[in-house]
Amino acid sequence: MHTDHWDQMYQSREQVFSGEPNGVLVTEATDLPPGRALDVGCGEGGDAIWLAGRGWQVTAVDVSPTALARAAAAGAAVADRVTWQRADLLSAPPPAAAFDLVSAQYFHPPRAAGDDAVRGLLAAVAPGGTLLVAGHDPGDLTEHDHHGFDPAGYYQPADIAALLDDGWTVEIDGSRPRTSPAPPGTRHTHDLVLRARRTG
Repeated sequence: MHTDHWDQMYQSREQVFSGEPNGVLVTEATDLPPGRALDVGCGEGGDAIWLAGRGWQVTAVDVSPTALARAAAAGAAVADRVTWQRADLLSAPPPAAAFDLVSAQYFHPPRAAGDDAVRGLLAAVAPGGTLLVAGHDPGDLTEHDHHGFDPAGYYQPADIAALLDDGWTVEIDGSRPRTSPAPPGTRHTHDLVLRARRTG
């Protein structure tokens, strides 16, 4: 799924998402001390704006210029704390050890991108920093729900956890009920969540 796909998706509606931060992020990041955050696949900016409002300095990245334009408009009040950046982090990794929080909410890297692409995101976490990954639990789906989407073709949070070495402490790795209703027309009632702290 390339830039054109995502940009067409955003252009198809005036607003795709609610503008509210994702529930997993709110649950897991509320007590973290603010620092430098990377919001992977930021979309229309709900997570980045929430983080910036809590004192974080945020780099918010997406491949869709339409989504980024909407995010910048919505986040005008925190413009001094958010850098909106158009980039594909799977082909151009972020700077290493640069962020106290790397948040990837419902961002499923394709396996075709390879481990190196995912490892680039892991490397962006600074020592002492937190990696937070949330994904839709494919266990909620039936064969009829896939519509050509094969979950096995994408990294799930547990797959990313398996790439972590002894320089990490895994704090959460499992499924939990969603804190907000599933998106319209979907059966997503559970999230897969990985939270890990880089210790070395």
